Amino acid sequence: MVEDAVKKHDGEFKKTALWKTLPKKMMYQTYCVIIDYLSYSGKISVDSEGKIGWIYYPEKVNSLMKDKTLFWRK
Repeated sequence: MVEDAVKKHDGEFKKTALWKTLPKKMMYQTYCVIIDYLSYSGKISVDSEGKIGWIYYPEKVNSLMKDKTLFWRK
């Protein structure tokens, strides 16, 4: 539920405003634990203004890894 809300409102809201947009209300402490977990696992990031954005796109990374025109410089 929280992941879907972050994906839908990518970079639009700060932490509290995003919590208020959730379809079902949950305790704020539980919400904060989920946000901390998503941040620690590298799925979301918080910018300098405090807005939360979704940064985990594995399917896009896989397609870029298969592209032969892209390579690592040594």
